[in-house]
Amino acid sequence: MTLTLKQPFTGWRIVIVFLLLGHVLTAQPVRTQPQDTAVFSLNDLSALMLANHPIIRQANLLSEEARQEVMQARGGFDPKLASGFDRKQFGNPDDAKSLYYNKWANELKVPVWWGGADLKLTYDRFVGQAVNPETRTSNSGLAGVGLSIPLGQGLLIDARRATLKQAQTMLTAAEAERVKQINKVWFSAAKEYWTWYLAYQQVTFLREGFDLADTRFLAVSRRAQIGDAAAVDSVEAKITAQDRQVQLEQALVSLQNAKLMLSTYLWNDSSQPLELPDRAVPQPPAEGVVKADAFQQLLARAADQHPELLKLDAKVQQLAIEERFRRELLKPQINVTGTLLSQPPLFATQGPAYYDFSLNNYKVGVDFLFPLFLRKERGKLKQVQIKAQQTTLERTQTNRDIQNGVQAAYNDLLALERQIQIQQQSVRNQVVLVRAEQQKFDMGESSLFLVNTRESKLIDMQIKLAELRSKYQKAVAELYYTAGTRG
Repeated sequence: MTLTLKQPFTGWRIVIVFLLLGHVLTAQPVRTQPQDTAVFSLNDLSALMLANHPIIRQANLLSEEARQEVMQARGGFDPKLASGFDRKQFGNPDDAKSLYYNKWANELKVPVWWGGADLKLTYDRFVGQAVNPETRTSNSGLAGVGLSIPLGQGLLIDARRATLKQAQTMLTAAEAERVKQINKVWFSAAKEYWTWYLAYQQVTFLREGFDLADTRFLAVSRRAQIGDAAAVDSVEAKITAQDRQVQLEQALVSLQNAKLMLSTYLWNDSSQPLELPDRAVPQPPAEGVVKADAFQQLLARAADQHPELLKLDAKVQQLAIEERFRRELLKPQINVTGTLLSQPPLFATQGPAYYDFSLNNYKVGVDFLFPLFLRKERGKLKQVQIKAQQTTLERTQTNRDIQNGVQAAYNDLLALERQIQIQQQSVRNQVVLVRAEQQKFDMGESSLFLVNTRESKLIDMQIKLAELRSKYQKAVAELYYTAGTRG
């Protein structure tokens, strides 16, 4: 590179030339903003995250897991078919006495929801010389239809019904936990989104400030060359441009990190991570505070549908079922069983064999059991009652904490709204000062120092305004998160 100069290098002219050369060498690292940009809104983030984020997918499995718990509990009412065969023969097969026993027992047990009863269908065939006379049957066997009913303990509720009701209650708790986890992920993502917005705004303002300082440096340098401006002004202009360039480089790194943190919430439908492209820009935030009526609706919703309260309500219901079951165990066990018996014909001369159940052929039984002190049952009942009281008190305190948290978040919103309004007025006033100072400088009535100072102050105030807007949007997300919803 060859420079042709009309005047010799003397004094400030040498300084100006070196500054111009330094400008050419140092101004390159600043990266320019992509021209082709696309707005990536909070709704876009929501759609991608709620559909594909691994933690949200994991949370969606909680309800399915609870439904499987209900299915397992319903297994207590599944019919059961049992069959057992046992035979012993020793000696000559043609000798009837060689058959010690031939036992074949079959039972179909069908649990009944009402009353805790069990319906039983049986067929037994016990033959042989060594079979107990109490159980011996004819060669055609013996069939029975019976019912087992608890008249004391287990009549109103038993372990099977208690387990099923508690599992059904867990569906509500699982759904509340699912919503809680989704809200937590969404709240973190929203904060990262507005952190990205702030970083983007900082880069925008600092880039504009650097471009102004860089342009002013070139203009002042040319004026100094022709003697229209003091040579020291070009040094000051260069220092200002370099200072803003350093700030811009730092802001660019912060923007890159903010985009990286936001990208952790972006996944495709194949569970592969996505990266936020360089051309993506944040959506400007909407202005306005949450209205008083909307705030009251949030308070009411938080009191009725907050996930933490729903989980505690489900726990209270579970303990109520458990208490009812434990009270049932204080009753004596009185089980009555009755079975109608029938012996089918060995050979059917016309049509298939049939069973003729009669009230004259039956088998009945009564079982009674009652612990004299009931210390185990009474201790367990009292323990369940204490847990129910603790859970009720915990719900009361949790509800108050939630209400206060929602109120505090709303107060922060109102304060930030007022700060934003004041900061907007300050920025407008500072713009007027910068323009006036620039006009005075152009007419030679002001200094470059004052112009740079007012301009730097304007950049700081614009960044402060963007920071307040970012805080405001984060406070909105916190308000809805505290209320147990995503807004």
